[in-house]
Amino acid sequence: MPPGLSDRRPASRFFWAWAAVWLFYMAGPIGEAWHRPEVWQRVTGLTAAVAFCVVYLLGFMAIRRERRATGRVPTLAWSLVLLAVLVALAAVLTVDVGESGLTALVYVAVAAVFSLPAAGAWGVVLSCAAAAFVLPRAVPGWDRGIDLTFAIMVAALAVWGVTRVLQRNAQLAEAREEITRLAVAAERNRFARDLHDLLGHSLTVVSVKSELAARLVQLAPERAEAELADIQRLVREALVDVRAAVAGYREMSLATELASARSALDAAGIEADVPVTGEEVDPDRQEVFAWVVREGVTNVVRHSEAKHCWIRLARGAVEISDDGRGPTAELAAAAEDAPVSGSAGHGLSGLRERLDAAGCALTVGRRDGGGFLLRAAAAR
Repeated sequence: MPPGLSDRRPASRFFWAWAAVWLFYMAGPIGEAWHRPEVWQRVTGLTAAVAFCVVYLLGFMAIRRERRATGRVPTLAWSLVLLAVLVALAAVLTVDVGESGLTALVYVAVAAVFSLPAAGAWGVVLSCAAAAFVLPRAVPGWDRGIDLTFAIMVAALAVWGVTRVLQRNAQLAEAREEITRLAVAAERNRFARDLHDLLGHSLTVVSVKSELAARLVQLAPERAEAELADIQRLVREALVDVRAAVAGYREMSLATELASARSALDAAGIEADVPVTGEEVDPDRQEVFAWVVREGVTNVVRHSEAKHCWIRLARGAVEISDDGRGPTAELAAAAEDAPVSGSAGHGLSGLRERLDAAGCALTVGRRDGGGFLLRAAAAR
């Protein structure tokens, strides 16, 4: 099947038939042309009437295709040419058959509304209405039996309403596509942030423990063996975490992260003052504070060169501090949402996004007495 055919609905393929139905009212001028006394009058009238119907129908379908493809009307020049041809054919028909030929003005007004911007369209509509009102009263022999002014205005208003609905539907479709695109981008960012936080912490601990095991191979083989077993456990846990993140079901546990933090700090040779549990923390904030502990301890192990690390918990706050070299310019920039290129900055930027979503504020600074301070607290 050729590309694009499979998604064309039958209603779309036969829309021309729906548009052609409304040309029924051209039967009057066509009948008048058929009964003209002279052959040349019949030929001229019928040719003008049929040509008018064909041009109107083809123009209507072309305008509709353009609207469906781009959401916009055709170019002004194209629309003016279409209207000029319709007006010329309507004039020939009216001259040939008389007053009934003014019926074509209804279709000229409809074509104008469908193809021109609002100001120009209503100018053409009012001109058609004025012609339909004035000509029967100005041309001798016309009996004013056909007053199309009201019909022209009603038809124009109806088509104007239809075009507004079509435009709103197109705008809604564009908005849905934009929302979908933003949702995909947000989910992609969330997934990248989760992988960074999960693997950044786990691989940092594995790196520290592997260095420790390498030093202990000769000095304390049994301790080195224990560290290697711990590395295997961490790798398995990291694999489980990644699989859970991919599945979208991972939930962080504050107690688990506190235990992991203690293990990571011990492996790095940093004396850890870490609570055993996080029971004092508001249950609604335990998961986001678990991410804070994970990111904070990862930065302490990776960047601080500290000897001591402290983790303090409260119902609405968590604080991680150390006695190392303090926050780098990169970390400080990440805390202020400035553009940074390092992985630590990326981690803190992602952490700040999590905290913002949870109604918490992130503070990065220097601890009293020297060192690094990371604090997350519920916004008041």
